[in-house]
Amino acid sequence: MPKAIWNDEVIAESDDTVVVEGHHYFPRASLREDVLAPSDTHTVCPWKGKASYYTLTADGHTTPDAVWFYPEPKPDAKAVRDRVAFWKDVRVEA
Repeated sequence: MPKAIWNDEVIAESDDTVVVEGHHYFPRASLREDVLAPSDTHTVCPWKGKASYYTLTADGHTTPDAVWFYPEPKPDAKAVRDRVAFWKDVRVEA
């Protein structure tokens, strides 16, 4: 079962991930709320739409904008609706 690991702790786990462009998109509900902080960062993907981000923070550790998601994905990217993906120092083990 795929797991997202940050600071040696599992922060998301699900056997229902969608892989897009090499990234596992986990169901939003599988992500631990206690490590999330809102971010004002946004980026735009030409085919997925406008991405929003969360910063991870716990036990004195912070990784800005390590989680991204598409609140309103474009039609071709509907598979990532209500899902999150990770980068930076988050390790995904499939």
